[in-house]
Amino acid sequence: MSIRHRSVVFAAALLVAAACAPATSPGGASATATPSASAGGAASTLVWYADVSDLISLDPAVAYEFSGVLLAHNVYETLVKFEGADLSTIKPSLAQSWDIKDSGASWDVTFKLKSGGKFASGNALSADDVVYSFQRAIKLNKSPAFLFTDIAQLKAESIKATDPSTVVVSLPKTASPQGFLSILTFTIGGIVDSKDVKAKETGGDSGSGYLLDHSSGSGPYVVDHWTKNSEVLLKSNPNYSGTKPPLGGVLVKHVPESTNQQFALERGDADLARNLGAQQIAALQGKPGVATTSGNSLQLVYVGMNVTVKPLDNVNVREALRTAVDYDGIVKDLLKGNAKKVQGIVPAGLAGYNESTPFQADVAKAQSLMKQANQDKVTLELLVPTGPAPGGVAWADLAAKLQADWAKIGVTVNIKQTTQADLLTTYRAQKGQLVMILWGPDFPDPDANVGPFTDYKAKSIAYRNGWDDKIADKGREAALITDTSKRAAAYKDITDYVLHNGPYVILYQPTEPFGLRSNVKGFVWSPMDWTDFASISK
Repeated sequence: MSIRHRSVVFAAALLVAAACAPATSPGGASATATPSASAGGAASTLVWYADVSDLISLDPAVAYEFSGVLLAHNVYETLVKFEGADLSTIKPSLAQSWDIKDSGASWDVTFKLKSGGKFASGNALSADDVVYSFQRAIKLNKSPAFLFTDIAQLKAESIKATDPSTVVVSLPKTASPQGFLSILTFTIGGIVDSKDVKAKETGGDSGSGYLLDHSSGSGPYVVDHWTKNSEVLLKSNPNYSGTKPPLGGVLVKHVPESTNQQFALERGDADLARNLGAQQIAALQGKPGVATTSGNSLQLVYVGMNVTVKPLDNVNVREALRTAVDYDGIVKDLLKGNAKKVQGIVPAGLAGYNESTPFQADVAKAQSLMKQANQDKVTLELLVPTGPAPGGVAWADLAAKLQADWAKIGVTVNIKQTTQADLLTTYRAQKGQLVMILWGPDFPDPDANVGPFTDYKAKSIAYRNGWDDKIADKGREAALITDTSKRAAAYKDITDYVLHNGPYVILYQPTEPFGLRSNVKGFVWSPMDWTDFASISK
């Protein structure tokens, strides 16, 4: 993969699913399709405008697109979770505690469930529901299933309930227990009401037809209805065991045009707008009743340097290229502040993030490094995608900036712009020289970046740049460390090493802009591409 299975923090849009008519809610009440009554920023309902053309299912074992994940996250609870924008500390959710034990042949992860858990149906939540939910995801084998089957290396028999409040998951020694915990925070870890879903199964579909446009979870909201290419309405769960959401409903309106989102926000028809470009954000500045904010993503925009191409095999040349880049100019001028200066291979927000940013346009130092490498004049090709880069800048403008920066140290860069598909074909075949592209992790754990960026054998980023280094061994070891403080220290050593020895120029970590009405409070965007609607009030 070059971006990931789910591109940009989990895979991009597919075709919209078949039409979904209003249906009966999990709580049993008849849904009422009242978009006009719910719209207009009503006091009891949050109105969210976004492009939800990627919505194919609301089933937590199927959803792997931005919109489906956002909605499922607010309907289903997981055993463990991250809170807000912090992806470094795993917190209890349905599980009150967990323990990782080395049993010799495997890692045994034991979860103790909180008491009193209840689904929207009123059914009690037990360990059997957890086992059913995980085994169901493996059986369905939809887009997110690889997180269980490939990354955690789970099989159906790996998950067992030892009593009504205890679940034991056995992982092979080649899988990372900490990585598994991070995976469980994603929507594939959402626990469904096994009694309700089994009753809705048809033709051996494990209830996936029903959960396409209904819900059967324990989260703060339930699905009222989904109307294709129009809207999804969530209503508060009357049986939710947590703190009752301030708002009784969330209306997600499908509005793909950024300008229309902007105007709806200004009129007060929308409370929050997700897909605003730099032009719309600028137009909103100073408008009465409107504010703007941003949230981090987990993407990194970077340049790969193929070490099989001379003189990129020389560590001093690679360090010179890193040292000559005007990172502040990229973030402040080109991106207008819609990015964070990050230079390590783990993005801000994840455990293992390294705050060190040692490089900033030191031409004299870069020239000295070139001299140490016995290089005077160098010519290289830079492959660049077409279209916009994350953060609101054109890939071509970003490439031109690097071309100018590197010209100052005697490096001539010939820019070759091509479609991302063609670029990736070249890159994956190790045939690029300098390649500008982005990466986002498949799951919220540092191993999802450290592995691809360091392990040549993984046939991912390190491979594409021809970099086969001993640091890969330390990366594999770090993934399996169960002590969080020791694991963090190991990743600090690894990321420090890659900063100065790896074949990468990490340019920035983009942010995602949002528009919102001034009375909206409590909105926090997670780099996992979701927000907790239950925390928002107005």
